[in-house]
Amino acid sequence: MKKSLLTVLLSSSVLLLSACGGGDGDTSYVISKPGDDIPLNNIANPVVTVEDYTKDSMTDAAAISKLMTYKMLGVDGKEVNATALVFTPKTAAPVGGWPIVVWAHGTTGVADKCAPSAQGLQGTEALLKLLLAQGYVVVAPDYEGLGSAGNHPFLNLKSEAFSITDAVVATRNYLKAQNLAVSDKWVSIGHSQGGHAVLGAAQYAVRAQLDYKGTVAIAPASNLALILSVGETQAAQKPLPEQIGMLAQLDTYTSLIVAGMQGYKTTVSYSQVFQPDTAKIAPVAETECGGTVGLALGKGMQDYAQGPIGMGSLKGYGRTQSKFMEIPVIQEFLEKGSQPGLVKLNQKVIIYQGEADTTVPSAATDILNGAMKNKGSSVTYISNKAWDHGTVYTQNFSSFVQDIGGLMNQ
Repeated sequence: MKKSLLTVLLSSSVLLLSACGGGDGDTSYVISKPGDDIPLNNIANPVVTVEDYTKDSMTDAAAISKLMTYKMLGVDGKEVNATALVFTPKTAAPVGGWPIVVWAHGTTGVADKCAPSAQGLQGTEALLKLLLAQGYVVVAPDYEGLGSAGNHPFLNLKSEAFSITDAVVATRNYLKAQNLAVSDKWVSIGHSQGGHAVLGAAQYAVRAQLDYKGTVAIAPASNLALILSVGETQAAQKPLPEQIGMLAQLDTYTSLIVAGMQGYKTTVSYSQVFQPDTAKIAPVAETECGGTVGLALGKGMQDYAQGPIGMGSLKGYGRTQSKFMEIPVIQEFLEKGSQPGLVKLNQKVIIYQGEADTTVPSAATDILNGAMKNKGSSVTYISNKAWDHGTVYTQNFSSFVQDIGGLMNQ
């Protein structure tokens, strides 16, 4: 097995990770339980600093292109600083002001340097520019812990949701202070982890105390235990080079989950989740972005398979512990803290899903769709056999813009 082949396979997984895509304080890491009371956003003076953002040629499309540091309610129930990109249209504001669209980004990692505001929007600016041309203010939050102190609580639904709602509140405060006309209406759209995040925003939209109009969730992460177990089954049927690429991607997700729990009031150790071979590699997720984590995990498997013990096989290589999903903090996180759609949503949801998606399998989103409808949520489910995890996003820009217009005007 050549190293270059492994790099190609893992690079494909990294692209998918990049594109995609805690505790109440006194109980557990899980803070997204059905029936939770939602604290309204009463943060005084939420805008901390505002500076120019000149990357991604956004100044070509936006009258204002800023990196805003703002206050949000964090995963441990305390106010923390977070960052978001804010863009305004070059067109005149309509009567009632510009509506707001929030773009929720896919998986980048949990370390500060992985924040889109730090490393750039990496292609997602194309959709943002289209939205600006339609006359929307665009807000692109970094999730809690990205671009500010601490690791990002990866796939924690409430943390992501509060990152979104509180960024909208801070953005309106900032624009109003600039004597710009901005509406109370807002919509959220996101891909993979971002799709997961906007479903969280729908659940916790009342926190912003504004007029939330709905959600466009593209290949949203959900049912994580199913994704991990299905991925294991699929990988086992592949030739070794492809198998390593798939397993490295799965272990990247698990590493990011564990890394995102570090430093909060309830945590779990790497050795509880991973066997020794992987436990010594996985902590790289705290300091490096998803692509680098995947390459490190893949290299560990490759070196073993090429060595005198593996002899062309991964048999005997230690990855995850056999019952790590039964660790109470992990089990609660998988079943509740990370799971969207556990309560009825009051706004319309539009979900896009590719049936050829191997990162967020359609089986997981099918289950999510059914569960949400059973709760009484209004869901439009759009799927296509040909779409994979990337093309479900890249091939539907015009549809997304139309969907957002429909939600805003309902």
